[in-house]
Amino acid sequence: MTTAAIIPQEYGFRDLPHLMALMTGDEKHGPAATSTLDALWVLYDRVLRVSPAMAGDRDRFLLSKGHGPMAYYAVLAAKGFLAADVLPSFGSYDSPLGHHPDRLLVPGVEIGSGSLGHGLPLAVGTALGLRAQGLTNPAVWVLIGDAEFDEGSNHEALAFAGAYGLDRLHVVAIDNSSATHGWRGGIATRFEAEGWSAVTVDGRDHEALYEAYTAPHPGRPHAVVARVEPKNS
Repeated sequence: MTTAAIIPQEYGFRDLPHLMALMTGDEKHGPAATSTLDALWVLYDRVLRVSPAMAGDRDRFLLSKGHGPMAYYAVLAAKGFLAADVLPSFGSYDSPLGHHPDRLLVPGVEIGSGSLGHGLPLAVGTALGLRAQGLTNPAVWVLIGDAEFDEGSNHEALAFAGAYGLDRLHVVAIDNSSATHGWRGGIATRFEAEGWSAVTVDGRDHEALYEAYTAPHPGRPHAVVARVEPKNS
């Protein structure tokens, strides 16, 4: 994670649409961004142990759904990782805020992402690496999109995580009906079949998200499927 000076912030959830509106352009993938907004806010505001001042003992958050990162950038700005005045530069030639986030350029970003299907395997490796070092305090969170299940690497990763009982691993799966085929019985059934704890909630309901994020899941990784409006609605 890129380190940076702490930037004072006084933003709340109601400020996020304004912060997102500062980012313009033809390739901003607006629906992909807005589908993640509530899930990201609840995570950063109420769950994740991460801040610009924290280093090794922090929780890890990996954005696998890296196309359309405007909501991610807005939340990072709201939480003091970025200055809000850099947001209008989004997507420009010399801006650190690319159409896909870059961990070497953006404070608070753990991985470069945007090529779908890589975030969950990277999160599994992160959780396994922390366990191997005896670091049991940091939690690992990864946000994926439902369409990422079109990529086979995700299925291998969730099978491995379930078999190894990576209980510090958490997945937030944004379901906006983008997957090519969908899943009979819902996405949560895919996780449950591999031994995960899984729950499906309204992805716009902050209290439901918080309860799902903080549900106990001893000995098992945990998945929260956040259903939002269909992408093409």
